[in-house]
Order: sequence, then C-alpha cells, then structure tokens
Amino acid sequence: MVTSLDLIRAECDLCDKCALCQTRTNLVFGVGNENASLMFVGEAPGEQEDKTGIPFVGPAGKLFDKYLSVVGIDRQEVYIANILKCRPPHNRDPEQNEQEACIGWLRDQVRTISPRMIVCLGRIAAMKLISPDFRITADHGKWITRGQTEMCAVYHPSALLRDESKRDDMLRDMMSIAEKLRLYKEQQK
Repeated sequence: MVTSLDLIRAECDLCDKCALCQTRTNLVFGVGNENASLMFVGEAPGEQEDKTGIPFVGPAGKLFDKYLSVVGIDRQEVYIANILKCRPPHNRDPEQNEQEACIGWLRDQVRTISPRMIVCLGRIAAMKLISPDFRITADHGKWITRGQTEMCAVYHPSALLRDESKRDDMLRDMMSIAEKLRLYKEQQK
C-alpha cells in the first residue's frame, strides 16, 4: 500500500531546489512509524546516512539509539527525520538557503504524521522549528506548545560525542520525553 509519505518521498527524491541534490549518494527522507506520537528532527544527514539513506545510523545515531534504549523508547515506534534530506559537504552546518529549500518536505512529513510531540536534535533544528534565537545550552529540555504539538530540543548526539559533560543533561531530557510519551499513551487508552 502506497502511503502519503511514500508520495512525498517520491516527490522529494526529484527535488533540485538546492545544489545538494547533485552531490548526495542517497536521499535521507526519514524512517519510522508513520503514525508516531513522537517525532525526532535533526539538522542534516552525515556520511553514513548519505550512504544508507537512513537518518541517525552513524556514530551519533548509535549513541542516540543507546539513549532511546535506556529510557525505554522503541526506535520503531517513533519517526526520525532531518530538516535537510541531502548531506552537506564535509558535514558542515546546513546553510540558510538549503534549510529554506528543504523545510517544505519536513512540513509535509509533520502534517502527514501529525505527531503529538516533536523533539529537535540540536540547536540548528531548534532554531528552525522552535525559535531563531533558541539557545541549546540554556533551553534544552524545555517544552513549548504549538497548536496541538508539544516541542522541545535536546543536544544533538554528535555534540555528546565531542563533549561528554552534556550526557547527563541529555539523559534527564530523554527521561522527560519518555515520561511525557508514556503519559500521552495512557491518556489515549
């Protein structure tokens, strides 16, 4: 059965709104439960993601998976995507024009999945989705409500690979996310 996400992905695969489409190996559209209550959004694919077409499978993704496991969130029950669907060269930060070229695809994903919660992985995703002046060090783990959706941001797993001192904050934030998800599921029963 072809889903709305399959159709969006097929259109996205033909996208040429920025130059990144010329250098990618694979489109990294997103993966997971198409009816997820919880959606994680990162900034852009890295080298391993570009090779596989799957978000968060490199070293940062492996660390992210450990956090999911520790707090009892099954990766298969959530949806994981990035703002950019193509890898920036040398894993550099996504440029503003690239984010603008790609944000429509993410909006289509969010509209189709209709998650109850969106968690931004890192400052770039938080600045794009929550607030342009978002400060990840000061504001991580703080929930805001937009319409029917609750949003927060946590450190990007790659930042935790560079600075292990942030790992305890990440664990607390992930525990809060898991608890919020658990409470939401209980309400739905």
